[in-house]
Amino acid sequence: MGTYLITGANRGIGLEYCRQLKKRGDDVIAVCREASEELKRLEIWIETNIDLTSNTDVERLVKKLDGQKLDVLINNAGILERVSLNDLDINSIRQQFEVNALAPLRLTRALLPNLTTGSKIIFMTSRMGSIEDNTSGGSYGYRMSKVALSMAGKSLSIDLKPKNIAVAILHPGLVQTRMTNFNPNGITTKQSVKGLIARIDQLNLENTGTFWHSNGEVLPW
Repeated sequence: MGTYLITGANRGIGLEYCRQLKKRGDDVIAVCREASEELKRLEIWIETNIDLTSNTDVERLVKKLDGQKLDVLINNAGILERVSLNDLDINSIRQQFEVNALAPLRLTRALLPNLTTGSKIIFMTSRMGSIEDNTSGGSYGYRMSKVALSMAGKSLSIDLKPKNIAVAILHPGLVQTRMTNFNPNGITTKQSVKGLIARIDQLNLENTGTFWHSNGEVLPW
């Protein structure tokens, strides 16, 4: 068993990560801006009031961790704002880059001293960030920011391989969460996270940098 730090842990996929990992006996550190009642009931280590786009907040989180070693860092926090060609909101696109791409890279860099040989880093991206898979267009800010996140994860997988730290870039599937307006065609968070944890367990230096679907399918870039 290991110690996992999960961002965006107050609801949805992040909350389910916390729930399943605690149930199987792992130590969990949940990071979020505000803890939900469901998260509080898990009785795990929770760090709140953390805005991952803020250098000050990230530095404060590092200090609170006080050198705590992490086996797995799960960069899960993200936002989705629909931006079409007819309503090209540049500020929204910029904000999605800040939250979805730059914040995970900032946090990962800040927490490198907490990682050790054999540690793993997870970037929660989306199939919507696959250039080859894009057949519907639109969603400019979300798609562009997730492409950037995947590229950051791929570069890190190369840079950190000599340190024996593996990186996975994971798509959760279409999941019934608030972000997807609880799409009835989606799978449950329980189903998604079960698959995601299996991918994390499978991650090693041989397959580092892989872009996976939660079901195990390797996705196109």
